[in-house]
Amino acid sequence: MRALGGKVETHEHREFGRAHIEIAEDCALFRGAWSRGHREQVWMSHGDRVTALPPGFRAVAWSEGAPFAIIADEGRRLYGVQFHPEVVHTPHGAALIKNFTHDVAGCKGTWTMAGFRDLEIARIREQVGSGRVICGLSGGVDSSVAAKLIHDAIGDQLTCIFVDPGILRSGEADEVVKTFRGRFNIRLVHRDASDLFLNALAGVTDPEVKRKTIGRLFIEVFEEEATKLGGAQFLAQGTLYPDVIESVSFTGGPSVTIKSHHNVGGLPERMNMQLVEPLRELFKDEVRALGRELGIPEAIVGRHPFPGPGLAIRIPGAIDREKLDLLRKVDAIYLEEIRNAGLYDAIWQAFAVLLPVRTVGVMGDGRTYDQACACVP
Repeated sequence: MRALGGKVETHEHREFGRAHIEIAEDCALFRGAWSRGHREQVWMSHGDRVTALPPGFRAVAWSEGAPFAIIADEGRRLYGVQFHPEVVHTPHGAALIKNFTHDVAGCKGTWTMAGFRDLEIARIREQVGSGRVICGLSGGVDSSVAAKLIHDAIGDQLTCIFVDPGILRSGEADEVVKTFRGRFNIRLVHRDASDLFLNALAGVTDPEVKRKTIGRLFIEVFEEEATKLGGAQFLAQGTLYPDVIESVSFTGGPSVTIKSHHNVGGLPERMNMQLVEPLRELFKDEVRALGRELGIPEAIVGRHPFPGPGLAIRIPGAIDREKLDLLRKVDAIYLEEIRNAGLYDAIWQAFAVLLPVRTVGVMGDGRTYDQACACVP
C-alpha cells in the first residue's frame, strides 16, 4: 500500500472476527459472487486502517471499521482486501480468489500437488547435490512431511534428529521412531532429553520463559547431536508460510512478531549450514495434501496442530512429571472419544489443559478434592 502511494495507520477501531462489508461498486473480483448493494460476511483481523488510497484506486467495499475494505485499480488490475478471503468464515472468499487467479491474473488452474512434489524433489536434488542434510524431526505434520519429501529426493544423504523433550503427547515418541526408522527406513537419531528439559523447567511458571527455555535447550541438544554426526552442509526445516510471516516483520513495518519460539531458529548461522525448506510457501492444508501424496500415514498428516513447547504450555504454572503424565492420559482419552464419535477430522484443533486449580467432586460414595482439566473445544 505504501509503495503505491497510499497511507496505513494504526487505528483505535479494530476488527477481529466476523464482520460485514457493504458492496459499494462492482469490480472484476465480484463476478458471479458479489454484487453492488449487497451486504456480505467476512473475517477481519486488523488493528490498522487505510487512511489514504494510492492514486488510481477506488473503494469498492467498506465495513464499519474499514472504510476501504476492498480497493481496486481496474486499469492496472490491482486489488486490495482488508479481510481474510481464504478462510471458511468468509463464505464467498474462494470465489473472489478464483476470480483473481483465473480472470484477472489469467492462471489456468493446472497446478497439482503431485506436480509440486516432483518439482520440489528435483529442486532439493539440485540444491543439495552430493551434500548431507540434517533434519529436525518433531513428529508433527510439518517436519514429518519435510523429512519424507527430502528422503524421497536424496535418500541416505538425509539424517533426521528427533529430540524428545518429555513434553509430547502420549505415545508420540514411539510413533515417530516406528514410522520413520521402521516404516520409511530413514536414518534417525533419537535423543531422549526429557530429564534435561524437565529439570530446567522445574519451578518455571511464566509461559514465555517456558517457551524460551525449551527453544534454547532444543537448539543446544540438536546442535550436540548434529555435531556428533559431523560433515553436514544443510539443515532441513518444516517451515511453512505462516511461520515466515508470524516470526518476523519482513518490511520493518507495523506487523508484530507472533511466534517467539522456533525450534531451530539460529542454528544455521551457529553451525554454518544452508537451509533446506521445501514447505516454505505452503499452508497447513497443502502440507497435509503433500503428506498424503508421499504416503505418510493419516495418523500423522491428519494430526491436530501441536505447539512447539508441547504440554508445557498446556499446564499453566510449574510443571513436573506427575502433572505431565496426568495430562497425557486425559488428552489421550479426550481425543479417543472425539475419534470414536467421528468428529476428529471435523475439528481443527482439540486438546486438554490441566488447570492450576483443585475442585470438589464425587467418586463412588465419597467426596474428592482433586485437579481439574479443561477440554477444548
